[in-house]
Amino acid sequence: MRDWRGRLGVALVMTGLCSAASAASPLKPCRIDGIPNELQCGTLQRPLDPARPDGVKVDIHYLVVPALARNKQPDAVLLLAGGPGQSAIKVASRVLPRLSRLNNRRDLVFIDQRGTGQSAPLDCPDDSKLSVAEQLEPGAQMRRIDECRVGLEKLPYGKDGGLRFFTTTIAMQDMDAVREQLGVPQWNLVGASYGTRAAVEYLRLFPTKVRRTVIDGVAPPDMILPASFSTDGQAALDKLFEAHAKSQPELRADWQKLLASLPRQVAVQQPLTGVLERFSVDRDLVMRSVRGPLYQPALAAALPAAIHAAATDGNFAPLFGLTTAFGSSPSMRLAMGMHFSVMCAEDAPRIGDAKDAPGPDFRTTDAEMYARVCKAWPRGDVAPDFYKMPPAPSPVLVLSGGADPATPPRHGEHVAQALGAGHPERVQHIVVAEAGHGVSGVGCMRDLMFRFIDAKTDAAALPQDAACAMRIPRPVAFQPVQAAK
Repeated sequence: MRDWRGRLGVALVMTGLCSAASAASPLKPCRIDGIPNELQCGTLQRPLDPARPDGVKVDIHYLVVPALARNKQPDAVLLLAGGPGQSAIKVASRVLPRLSRLNNRRDLVFIDQRGTGQSAPLDCPDDSKLSVAEQLEPGAQMRRIDECRVGLEKLPYGKDGGLRFFTTTIAMQDMDAVREQLGVPQWNLVGASYGTRAAVEYLRLFPTKVRRTVIDGVAPPDMILPASFSTDGQAALDKLFEAHAKSQPELRADWQKLLASLPRQVAVQQPLTGVLERFSVDRDLVMRSVRGPLYQPALAAALPAAIHAAATDGNFAPLFGLTTAFGSSPSMRLAMGMHFSVMCAEDAPRIGDAKDAPGPDFRTTDAEMYARVCKAWPRGDVAPDFYKMPPAPSPVLVLSGGADPATPPRHGEHVAQALGAGHPERVQHIVVAEAGHGVSGVGCMRDLMFRFIDAKTDAAALPQDAACAMRIPRPVAFQPVQAAK
């Protein structure tokens, strides 16, 4: 589950700051990569294990982008990052352009959830420059994950089963402690991808501390992610084939031809290093390479040509190039140790209860991978109530992309119904039919989010008119440049 795209600078005026800049403030001036102006940063020490307040401590780091206006609103906007494993602070420069109007009168707060960024990070070694085969081959991935776990268990906050204390519930308790330190009466939550699960859990734990909630690309707490990956990835791939059926009538045949040709030996240049590699490509490797581009329709538009090149010419460079293009930015990299600490506690134990039928192409590869990793990964405790979603006490805007391969509209609708039980007027679910994973940056959606959060009353917050986003088409299939004959 990945999210947030786009890079721009934001002009910030640092005058007229509220109590956050007073002598008693926990904040200090700081600078963040990708943002040219001086901002405010803070740190809060929290117990690794909430049941042992005098035990090992972890530092929770956060960033505050102060409101521009002197007469700012007291309800700050809290950004909950995706993954699980994404650093909220590292993606701040990408997100700020979407929230510039909100930043006029509201502070924006980015908290590195425990296990990410600077907050007791559970990072695994960067593998982006490894060979393509090493990056994608399941056996090699497993060896790296095992080595990473062993290394993390040697950290002060990883020893003696410390990896058990990086669950969503404990992390949301950290978030509320930051709220108290900053003196914010209520958050406006904006969560993307895994951040939507975090937002729903915060709303469950601290319902009176939330004014408005936006969840984009919804991953419900009761979603069994390793199983739904196959179902939802297959649906997105089938939708791609259907969308290009007229312009690319041979696409399905190319796909079946490609799968039937596997395994096979190929020669491909590593997209980042340019080194020519020779290795065997099997079905799992192809499925892993297809999934990433499906997250973004602009990248998915190049899949038909890439599939055709691999199926007819044995040229796999376009396909593996698209795989590297997705999420190659350092700011988008996940802290995989935190990722597995969350997944192994909250999702993997329930794989056997999954009702989602595996996709015929994606099969059960992901479920098997997580089951294998989580056999050895320390598993945190998850309360049964974590998987329940009580009715929302305040307005919630639910956003889904119709072409999303990870968190499609079916999950958003499930959450909207649960949160809206008894008070459906408090929840609105907007589906942008041709959008991928995350729709907040599509067309007019940033203005819609602003109107929702800025509305003075709950009655005025919903419903919002999203007709402008409904007209956005799917990108046409990429056509490679043909040499003159």
